[in-house]
Amino acid sequence: MKHVPFFRWVVAVGLVLIGCSVAVYMASPEYPELEVVELTVVHEKPDGSCEVRWLDPYELAERTGPYQCDPYRPATLKGPARETGTASGWDTGYVLAEGPHRGELYSTDDDEDIEASTDASDALVAVGLLVTTVGVVGGNIRSVARLCGTRPVLVRRARRLRDAAAGVAEDCARAEDTVREAWAPLHEELVRERLARLPVARLRKSSRTRLPTRQLTAHGIRSVRDVLDAGAWGVTHTCGVRRRQGEKAWEAARSAADAVDRDTAVRLDADGTDPRTAALLGALRVLVEAGPAARSAAEAGGRLAAALDRELADAAPAAGWRHMLEAGREERARVPAAVAALRALLAGAERESLAERFAQASVDLLRGGDPDPDGLAARADFATRPTAYYALLASLVDTRRGDAPAR
Repeated sequence: MKHVPFFRWVVAVGLVLIGCSVAVYMASPEYPELEVVELTVVHEKPDGSCEVRWLDPYELAERTGPYQCDPYRPATLKGPARETGTASGWDTGYVLAEGPHRGELYSTDDDEDIEASTDASDALVAVGLLVTTVGVVGGNIRSVARLCGTRPVLVRRARRLRDAAAGVAEDCARAEDTVREAWAPLHEELVRERLARLPVARLRKSSRTRLPTRQLTAHGIRSVRDVLDAGAWGVTHTCGVRRRQGEKAWEAARSAADAVDRDTAVRLDADGTDPRTAALLGALRVLVEAGPAARSAAEAGGRLAAALDRELADAAPAAGWRHMLEAGREERARVPAAVAALRALLAGAERESLAERFAQASVDLLRGGDPDPDGLAARADFATRPTAYYALLASLVDTRRGDAPAR
């Protein structure tokens, strides 16, 4: 299960709320430019509703209109208490200082929409900051808890050891494949030569049914190799036999060829001039010079690389903080056991000095064959220890065939 970044979404919601607050603030109407004027209260009700008169500072003319006076202002500013014999009172107000309505009274009741927008903007920014703070703090706490299992140094060491182990196994496999590739054409040629000398009459002994060997010989198919080259269809149509007889002849030839293939051994000649034999001796010399220690190190490297691959797959989140943060709960749950297994594998490899063995084996296996096309050095080395060459060739050929070890 992949990690779900819950607190990232919380932070995102908080930032969205803050953005909405900014949008509301930008969309709310602005306070107009105002100028203070003195108001003469012509008539006033107990709730503060007044009829006032003021001097327009821009048109320099008196104007009258309704206004909401302050009902709680001192009594000395109301009615006859201010001016004996009259009902006039006094107050202050604001007139618009710009726009087409310049000079008109501005009522504070018009501020309600602006104040409502401002309050909404303040509420949104407060909630947004709170949500963002919760997301940041919670995310950091969660990240710290998740990052406690990171072991980047250990994972890097395990990966280096895995590369070295896999590398020596690949080097040994490459050297063995080179031997098999050099042996295959020599062996195939010997098998074909033996099959060409094997008369078709010998197929009667390997088949429970009677084969028309005389009819095959009369039509030019004289050896087992001829039968194999012609195939079941060719035998049927060339010799005019029944289809079943042609198939039986080809199956008998195939069985004989398998037996010859198993019994045919390539002879290594130290004094010959065949370049293919020189190539085979050169390929064998690499493994003979490397010795059993190199092949043993390659086998150990293959086993260790497989074990490290399994544990590294489970310990992948421990490679760094980014991997750990992106890992899901199930992936993180497998990390402790995988890290412990990696630590044990590294300790065992260090006790057995496997890294040094892998490096030395790779050097020995990568020396390459003899650059001399005649393979003089390989031929001379083979002449001194032919048993080692034949034993190694037999083991590699039997591995290719899947047979039991050769005698």
